[in-house]
Amino acid sequence: FLIVQYKEAVVSTQSTGELVSHDIQSNIFNYKYTYFVEIAPICKDEVVCLTTGNSRYLNHMSQVVICSRISDNVHLIDPLTLKIGQLNAQQFFREPFQAICHQKQLREFMVMNIEPIRESGKQFGSYSHKHTLADVWVLPVNSLGTDEDEIHTRTHLGNVLACGDYVLGFDVSHAVVNNSVFDKIKQLPDIILVKKIYPDKVKRNKGRNFKLRRIGARTESMTTDNADYNDFLEDLEEDPELRKNVNMYKTQVQVEEDVEAPRVGLEELLEDLVLDDKEEAEEEAMTDGC
Repeated sequence: FLIVQYKEAVVSTQSTGELVSHDIQSNIFNYKYTYFVEIAPICKDEVVCLTTGNSRYLNHMSQVVICSRISDNVHLIDPLTLKIGQLNAQQFFREPFQAICHQKQLREFMVMNIEPIRESGKQFGSYSHKHTLADVWVLPVNSLGTDEDEIHTRTHLGNVLACGDYVLGFDVSHAVVNNSVFDKIKQLPDIILVKKIYPDKVKRNKGRNFKLRRIGARTESMTTDNADYNDFLEDLEEDPELRKNVNMYKTQVQVEEDVEAPRVGLEELLEDLVLDDKEEAEEEAMTDGC
């Protein structure tokens, strides 16, 4: 039950209960709970296609948007207008939608030119103040040095991108999407930029100034060659909101100053308690004696 409560607090879920019997005179009701936890199949940094009903509920947000964060709500942002919205579990499962591009399907591009947009003509609705709208021209990384024309699009990443940066995006013009709602949308950009990336991943992973701990697992078991684990650590570095409820511990690793990537400030890190084998054995013996 505690696991169910935890999941309901951090991700969008739904569960059911059944009334077994009740006594009207004593006002006693007996319920049998069957916890079938269904988690919303949407992840951070995925491009999703909203249904018409969800788009209307979110103040007519564009139907092709980016999932910016997952908590007990699904947080969405329109990269072309900066309009934001969120759906709770009940709203999502009432009219669910799907991701049309997962993180592993994003294509790598290089920024060739970028121009911030000062006047965006905002209308009704909520807009993000953490992002900056910009016109950007990019080239696929595998097309650098060729005669291929630069591709223009609009992005919400104007505050973090500069010429020469690398960015992951959804190549709409060459994508094959099996989604009936997406097929009906007529006006779409050629590319939807999702996330800035930092190319020197090896130096970044080796020079990380924090570590995590797992329940029932030693730190040594969390190997640095685990791609998904390293991606999660990178998300923690880049998203202060995500790491707000995560305990991160200081390490003795020498931080390389020449690595261009976000870092977690020392004021956010906890002191790590290090026990040698003898002290650890004595502590376990004391615990067993109690």
